[in-house]
Amino acid sequence: MRRPTNDRQRVFLSLQGFMLMRCRSECGACCVAPSIAGALPGMPNGKPAGVRCIHLDDLSRCKLFGMPERPSLCAQFQAEESVCGHSQQEALERIRVLEELTR
Repeated sequence: MRRPTNDRQRVFLSLQGFMLMRCRSECGACCVAPSIAGALPGMPNGKPAGVRCIHLDDLSRCKLFGMPERPSLCAQFQAEESVCGHSQQEALERIRVLEELTR
């Protein structure tokens, strides 16, 4: 097995054996770290990476959850340990790295 030598390789290698998990309450990293290229309600130009989505409430829950206006990208996201890690900070960093890798 290859040993990762940097953060990008660690994220990539961990994605090869992903495990789905339940979202952590009050995290919202998936609604902050990634960019969303398409328009969404109230954000006609999409959402830049690192910017908190305007649809997160005070507890970092999506106000559009279950509604048809919710972007398909958001609806399709599944929390998994390889992306979300063990804390909000770890999730923010991992998603930031993935964002950079997919530019």
